[in-house]
Amino acid sequence: MARWRKNMYALWIGNFATGAGASMSLSFLPLFITTMGNFPKAELTFYSGLAFSITFLSQAIVSPLWGRLADQTGRKPMLMRASIGMTITATLSGLSPNVWTLIALRLIQGAFSGYINNAYALIASEVPQTQSGQAMGMLTTGSVGGQLVGPIIGGFIAGLFGYRIPFFIFGALMFMATLVTYFGVVENFTPFKRQDKSSHTSAFAGVKNIHIVWAMIISSMLIQAATNSINPIISLFVKQLMHSHGNVAMVSGVIAALPGIATLMTAPKLGSVGDQIGPKRVLIGGLILSGAVFLPMFLTTTILMLGILRFFVGISDAALLPVTQSVMTRNTPNEAISRIFSYNQSFQAIGSVIGPMLASGVAGILDYRYVFLMTTVLVIINLIVVLRAYRLDRVER
Repeated sequence: MARWRKNMYALWIGNFATGAGASMSLSFLPLFITTMGNFPKAELTFYSGLAFSITFLSQAIVSPLWGRLADQTGRKPMLMRASIGMTITATLSGLSPNVWTLIALRLIQGAFSGYINNAYALIASEVPQTQSGQAMGMLTTGSVGGQLVGPIIGGFIAGLFGYRIPFFIFGALMFMATLVTYFGVVENFTPFKRQDKSSHTSAFAGVKNIHIVWAMIISSMLIQAATNSINPIISLFVKQLMHSHGNVAMVSGVIAALPGIATLMTAPKLGSVGDQIGPKRVLIGGLILSGAVFLPMFLTTTILMLGILRFFVGISDAALLPVTQSVMTRNTPNEAISRIFSYNQSFQAIGSVIGPMLASGVAGILDYRYVFLMTTVLVIINLIVVLRAYRLDRVER
């Protein structure tokens, strides 16, 4: 068996462990915070939003530094750094005595994250071009599969044994990923040489349809902001809909996982549709569907209706996220594509910060339901950005 295939199978396990562990505690994070003190509603939503988003904030700041170090040392050391760092921070999070300790640990966790991105980079550097799509798809099933089962298992365990146990399981999964990476991944790394002038050239210098590419980057940020805005309050909203009866953590986990299930089921088909009718139509259609789904959530009164609408959110995400990356790939020269995608990843992380923090503020001042009105506004802004970019591109041709 080729070395890159052995590495891919080992990293699939690492991706699954990372996706499952990281998502395991998110759906009931606000409920965990309620056990740390008797907080007023506004304060609780603020702490929940901060605890959720601060991981992405530190990730957005530190990721470029780790990327530069990866060029000097290789990807396997970065994989080890990420898995060991998350093993420690996840385990300590389960021992948090107060909310500020939890927030500090999640800040450190974000700074040491990046396992999945480095897994992609390592395989991309080894796999033959003719099989790169298969390899990237295989790694994606690992992380997405983990993100699907994580909230469900985490919610079930939290409902039976308490909110701290899933953090310990997260730590155990990352320790497993550390062992699999250390013993199962072999990398023959050659440091990249600095180029004279090209390294100082703007990443956007050779980009075609630059208005559209920037619109895709901004769109990625707004999609993440809208999709993740509900995460800090989802368990609190579910608790409200269930009138505090039943296994709230378990139901919250299922509700949190539904968009991922829908995305996994529909993304390949929607990608094929985009190849046939053009990415612009799929993107605009996905944005319209997204707005049409978020708005009725404001009126939701049952768990069943919330679950159905969340499923359709996943379908809209399946239309939006792959298309934005496809458009950027088509319009970016090979020598700049890594830098363009790094901009995109940074903006996605920023969206994962903005969305939950805005949602926490809206929920604290008004009510949980008004978060869905806010996300609808974000989708409308996104649609305007995309339409304006395509119009500018048409005028300049």
